[in-house]
Amino acid sequence: MTHQHVIDTLTAALADAPGIEALFLSGSYATGLADAYSDIDFVMVAQDGAIDAVAALWRDAVAQTGEIVLWWDRATVPVLINAITADWTRTDVIILKPEQMGHHTQAGLKPLFDHSGIYSGLQEAPAPATPNPQRFRYQVEEFIRLLGLLHLAAGRAEYINGVLGVFHLRNALVELMIEETAAPNRGGVLHLNRLISAEQKAVLEALPPPVPTYKGMVAAHLAYAQAYLPRARRRAAAIGVDWPERFEEVTWARLKDTLDIDRPYSPD
Repeated sequence: MTHQHVIDTLTAALADAPGIEALFLSGSYATGLADAYSDIDFVMVAQDGAIDAVAALWRDAVAQTGEIVLWWDRATVPVLINAITADWTRTDVIILKPEQMGHHTQAGLKPLFDHSGIYSGLQEAPAPATPNPQRFRYQVEEFIRLLGLLHLAAGRAEYINGVLGVFHLRNALVELMIEETAAPNRGGVLHLNRLISAEQKAVLEALPPPVPTYKGMVAAHLAYAQAYLPRARRRAAAIGVDWPERFEEVTWARLKDTLDIDRPYSPD
């Protein structure tokens, strides 16, 4: 079944369902950025919100599109249902009451049906994103904290845990790069290519893979520190965040004392 057929089937199944006021596409299908690998995101507006009866209506509708092989019913978020059918079509729905629609905008939704005219009352587009200095300071401090744990992983010969630490450092670097580009329509976690520049992608591709050995663990930590910290310093200066100089200083001192590691970049 094509994605458009899935959308049409769900729309037809719910358009006259009691208590259902509106159904919208959200995510990539609402913004025109969907491809053959996209999931299908919906926002459903129900008079009573995400109650069991409404969830049952949604399940019955999804069952018309194929055999349901995965069903997460309000498991992680009280209003979210995730489903996968046998052909691996992924559908997600957020079920809200009409008064809970205030944080949505017209730019992020595509009406499928809207009995109550909810769409017309929404703001056209979200306000432009602005930097969050407090959050950024936390991200930098967390990177330095994880870097400092290298001496612990090395001392205990916890090379597998060291590999896990590298993944955390990589996530921090990717997050920083996305903030640098400020790309619109960020989408889900599987849409990195459109969010970073060719230069950024080349940096990520050149970094060493995490290897669960002492040398591999140390080399990867240093490479990520060299890639992340100078960029983060520039970003901090640009958005007016005080750099945690003392914390970084003592962290490198600890790594020098325990592992004879020097800071791989100049902070000047």
